[in-house]
Amino acid sequence: MTNIYESIMAGLQEAVEDAQSSEKKLNRRIVTIIPVKEYSAKEVQTIRKRTGLSQKLFASYMGVSLKTVEAWEAGRNHPSGAASRILHMMEMNPELTTEFPFVKITL
Repeated sequence: MTNIYESIMAGLQEAVEDAQSSEKKLNRRIVTIIPVKEYSAKEVQTIRKRTGLSQKLFASYMGVSLKTVEAWEAGRNHPSGAASRILHMMEMNPELTTEFPFVKITL
């Protein structure tokens, strides 16, 4: 347990010294998060159709109810948060549903 404590304290001390120094030695990186995209009814429907899934299967894949997908596609509601992120991923990669098959389709 002492080694973990000493390691943490050494790292903190290094960070403090670097922050107070005019000559920065520690690596820094800038992380930019792309804002969540808003999807129109037509865009949701287009993405769903490109996946080849029915509204019911699409809803299961997205983890939402069929009524939710119907509302998105009718323009009564819009996907947000995680649903918008997944839609963005599907828009960028139409094969997402086959690469990550959360819904099993048996022929």
